[in-house]
Order: sequence, then C-alpha cells, then structure tokens
Amino acid sequence: MPPPQTDRIFDIAEPQHGYFTSAQAREAGISQNAVTLMARRGAIQRVSRGVYRMARFPMSPFSQYMEAVLWPQEGIRGVLSHESALSFHGLSDVSPSKVHITLARAQRVRRHVPGHLVVHHADLGALDVQVLDGVPVTTPRRSIMDCHDEHLGRALIRQAIDDGRASGKLLTRDAEDLEARLLSDAAPDAR
Repeated sequence: MPPPQTDRIFDIAEPQHGYFTSAQAREAGISQNAVTLMARRGAIQRVSRGVYRMARFPMSPFSQYMEAVLWPQEGIRGVLSHESALSFHGLSDVSPSKVHITLARAQRVRRHVPGHLVVHHADLGALDVQVLDGVPVTTPRRSIMDCHDEHLGRALIRQAIDDGRASGKLLTRDAEDLEARLLSDAAPDAR
C-alpha cells in the first residue's frame, strides 16, 4: 500500500525547507487536483505559481532562497547567485533587495518574473555550484566574479574577498587570484 499523499509530499518538501513544486508532486504520482485539495484544506500553502509550502513546516532562514530556486518549475532549478549568494555565504555587507538566481543560458521561463526575483542566465559548471543546507548556490569564488561583472562596487568586492579569506570560504590562492583579476585594474582604495 503506497504512503498517503501528504507523506509523499513531506518526503519531497522536508529536504527543501518545506517547499515543493507541482512538477515534483506530479513526479511522485500526486495529481494537481490532489495538490489543490490539500491547499484548500490548509495542509499546504501556495506561495507562487507552481510552488507550495507545507503549512506546518517551520520557517527557515533559507525559505526565501528555496522558494526562489524552485520558482522556474518543470525540471528547471535555479541556482542562488550574485548578491544573494554573497549574502548566503556571509561575504561582505551586501544586502540585496531582491533574490538573484541563475538559470542555464538555454533555459527560458515563459512567464512573468515576480518582482522579488532577478533572473540571470549563465552556463554554470560543476565547480561553480554547491548545495548548502539544501540550497543550490554559486561558490564564493563564482559569486564574487558574478558580482564584479554586474558592477557591484569595488569596496564590496574587496570586502567579500577579505571575508572569504578570513572565514576560510576562499582558498588563499583563490583570494589572491580574485584580487589580481578583479581589483588590479582600478585605483587603489583606502582601507
């Protein structure tokens, strides 16, 4: 006898901070009608089109990030990136007002991007992404490079490199390489 639908949903949602997508539910053999019925009964909450959250699952500091990386749907999973990744890693004083995710260049989502998200496109390699606390996120090195390319600001880039070095999230050689590549072309800053 298969487990009840709510147990199957919980098995999907638990490692994702209580979140799941309608596509994931479908893959587990749960129809959209059953998902809609669970939402009406209050067992789950619809947080955006195709993204749901277990109603009684405790909120996590990573909830907004999990919701963002699941937003694309249909087998496409975003990767937390840019300023949001720096914040996630605790590198610099950056405080993004929106959640940044990256999708592969070939992946296009044909629906309106919510106002709280910024979607970037890049082909990320295996060495560019790690999964921390269940959230796919660009590595500290890649996050710093992406933020530099988006003109985040020399002081925040410098701080991110320094924080990465001090916390051990960047290897010394990576920190030195980033300084040489990203900071050598601009006038020296006051420390």
